[in-house]
Amino acid sequence: MTSPTTAPRRARTARPKLDAIASAAVELAHEALLEVTEPGQVGEHLRVEASGERLVTHIFECTMPGYRGWSWVVVLTRASRAKAATVAETALLPGEESILAPDWEPWSERLKPSDVGADDLLPYRDDDERLEQGYEATGDEDVDRVAQWELGLGRPRVLSAEGRSDAAERWLEGDFGPRETSGRGRRGTVTANCTSCGFLSKLSGSLRGEFGVCTNEWSPADGRVVHLNFGCGAHSETGQEDEDREISRSSGVIVDELDVEYQQDAPADAAGESAVVGASTEETPAEETPAAETPAAAAPVHDDVILVTPVTGQLSFESLGAEVPEADSPED
Repeated sequence: MTSPTTAPRRARTARPKLDAIASAAVELAHEALLEVTEPGQVGEHLRVEASGERLVTHIFECTMPGYRGWSWVVVLTRASRAKAATVAETALLPGEESILAPDWEPWSERLKPSDVGADDLLPYRDDDERLEQGYEATGDEDVDRVAQWELGLGRPRVLSAEGRSDAAERWLEGDFGPRETSGRGRRGTVTANCTSCGFLSKLSGSLRGEFGVCTNEWSPADGRVVHLNFGCGAHSETGQEDEDREISRSSGVIVDELDVEYQQDAPADAAGESAVVGASTEETPAEETPAAETPAAAAPVHDDVILVTPVTGQLSFESLGAEVPEADSPED
């Protein structure tokens, strides 16, 4: 017959007794604090506690600005059969109402991607789960040259499957993720996405099937990684069905109404003569109407001509059978 097992009783630990000599040395503890603090930082004595055999702790109020709830402590000890206590240590400790800094966290957990600038340097991570071993040199000069230069390899490490997945999820949830396509112009939709845009430059590798880089300076996504289903108003084919298209300045007919062509005056000996341009007219025989006897302002009747007066350089259209008006003399 077995006897029931019982758990062994734990030995009671007796509380240390408060040493009378060390607890009474309040002035000694106060002087110890004055040696390590600035004037006005130590307040009144609050209490004394027994910390061990002939070991006591004196607690003083902390009066420093910004340290509400903190306390100065002085630990006094006494040797066996000694008649006086000595100072063991001094410290400044927080209380229950103290304002404390948050718990320390390693940089890998505290630092966020948005906290890193272009000139900040991150430490090397040997066991980065986003990367895996890349191409290693084989020793064959021809093989290594093809792999490193023609194929663009030669990096010590490349993206792992987990690294590619993290990047894809981050880009999908970003500002340049997929957008709904609709031809009705509803808010939040686009008429065409980046798949059909001529400004899209696709990525290499396995991410090529979902993402690319925008190269349109007029797009809000210029120089950013965009999803193939993203779209904006700067699409290369936007507006091709509109009636009013933009006409290139280098094509078509340009009417310039501000350009003036200047014609110099005719010589003085020909000032009385009018230049006739257009249909041919009947000539007057020289013997019937000598040139010397013809007045400068006189002009024959023409069927349908365009006259250029030598003085003003103006054009005059004449109808059939109308007489040419008299030209003003150079003196007028």
